[in-house]
Amino acid sequence: MKNKIIPYKPHLKDFARELRKNSTLSEVILWQNIKMKGYDFQFHRQVPMLDYIVDFYCHELMLAIEIDGDSHLYKYEYDRFRRGELEKLGVHFLRFSDIDVKQNLFSVLLSLEQEIERLKTPLKSPQGDNTSN
Repeated sequence: MKNKIIPYKPHLKDFARELRKNSTLSEVILWQNIKMKGYDFQFHRQVPMLDYIVDFYCHELMLAIEIDGDSHLYKYEYDRFRRGELEKLGVHFLRFSDIDVKQNLFSVLLSLEQEIERLKTPLKSPQGDNTSN
């Protein structure tokens, strides 16, 4: 499957590098688990897209994972707008709270596994696989 690269503002590259160096505890926890599990797909941390940076991203599935901690408090409208802009390009989103990653990691990983399975499985038409009538 060919990766769709989403363009980004060049200045975000350095900012993303800094975010990777200064990850939150929940980002470190999730990253360690994503790396250990493998999932047959490669994820990247702090990925620039358009004018934004997403916490984790899989190019093959076009799946972004966001962890909402204190920095997302009072930013609901901004996050919704940003998500909408990226969804227009085909990006799918999973959002987890900082607390969920720290206290309910099993559920977070299960949700991630289910979303990966959903995205990698081609949709079938309601009429079945036989499209020639």
